[in-house]
Amino acid sequence: MIDKSKSVKCFSEAQKFIPGGVNSPVRAFKAVGGQPLFIDSADGAYLRDIDGNEYIEFINSWGPMILGHKNPMIQEAVIKAVQGSLSFGAPTAREVEIAELICSMVPSIEKIRMVNSGTEATMSAIRLARGYTNKDKIIKFEGCYHGHGDSFLIAAGSGAATMGHPDSPGVTESVAKDTITLPYNDLEVVEGILVEASDSIAAIILEPVVGNMGCVLPVNGYLQGLRELCDKHNVLLIFDEVMTGFRLSRGGAQELFGVTPDLTTLGKIIGGGMPVGAYGGKKEIMDLVSPSGPVYQAGTLSGNPVAMSAGMAMLNHLNENPDIYESLEATTKSMAEGIRSNLNDLDLNYTINTIGSMFSLFFTEKPVVDFESAKSCDFDLFGKYFNEMLNEGIYLAPSQYESLFVSTSITTDMVDKVVAANKSVLASLLK
Repeated sequence: MIDKSKSVKCFSEAQKFIPGGVNSPVRAFKAVGGQPLFIDSADGAYLRDIDGNEYIEFINSWGPMILGHKNPMIQEAVIKAVQGSLSFGAPTAREVEIAELICSMVPSIEKIRMVNSGTEATMSAIRLARGYTNKDKIIKFEGCYHGHGDSFLIAAGSGAATMGHPDSPGVTESVAKDTITLPYNDLEVVEGILVEASDSIAAIILEPVVGNMGCVLPVNGYLQGLRELCDKHNVLLIFDEVMTGFRLSRGGAQELFGVTPDLTTLGKIIGGGMPVGAYGGKKEIMDLVSPSGPVYQAGTLSGNPVAMSAGMAMLNHLNENPDIYESLEATTKSMAEGIRSNLNDLDLNYTINTIGSMFSLFFTEKPVVDFESAKSCDFDLFGKYFNEMLNEGIYLAPSQYESLFVSTSITTDMVDKVVAANKSVLASLLK
């Protein structure tokens, strides 16, 4: 067992001053048991905690560290930007440069507005969709996470045609009535709702590849079907590409699948690891945003010069080196195949979903295509697996419902180590 004494002490102190001891819930390790680790530093594919333990990691700050930690190119850009000051609250040329670059890379984006987080981006996109269509309701999907905005913390109703109900204290019933929650990967139920109520529905928002019930892929024709239904019923299609943007390809999931939404939300990678978000889309829609239009949205730190500099370094590198995506996919597939071979030898029920540099191991015999099938997993086994892999020096996401992310820092030797640890850990758990 690894020594976690300093992390245990730090967590005890944290709970005195921070709700739950963490500043984002999944970090508390409640889904897997045990105590969270407090991280001191990171380099490449490795995290180091305050007890001095080192781990090969597959969280990558929940996605943005696609080039690994402490990338020299991004660090240099940040250091240079800091020398000019941390913030201005005024326009900079860097904002224009990164906006132009993103518009050239992402198929759906003709104009873009920078914000400070993925949550802020999705909240703003929904407000803009309502302002553009003059309609109130939105459709979202079970298992898709779009941040902690009130409109998104809505559980499914008791039937396909019912409104949802608040999934968190503090979210009002009046907000909930404007959100319709449907199962992911089911076109028929979406069509039924649109036939019945499209006059009141402003937009459909979804993760084109879901990362927040584990990695879940759209079934063949699903995204194109949503596009066609939205066109038919005068509803906007919003892709939340906070996770998938610039990770699955230079143009995100929409380029990979050949489906262009009306609006796109971004985050993670576009800040190179710094806090950032953005939303963008068709010119005629984006021109409704203040000050060019009546839909209000503002932010003192939006377009922060340090974040913009880190993002420019990251996106320029990805844009100029498209072979990165093939390399990342090959690494991910190699690891998944090794784990799959181990599981077949152990005769254990499992499903592995992979796409590009995202993957998830689910402890269930069912194909995981939506939230219901994701809920069929053996969560107790996953918790034990997570903690034993941690003891082997492998840091996975501390929840069955989170995708894993591969960075360019993962080497063949690291893949071999992960596969070997997977084999020994599962064998010991099944004794």
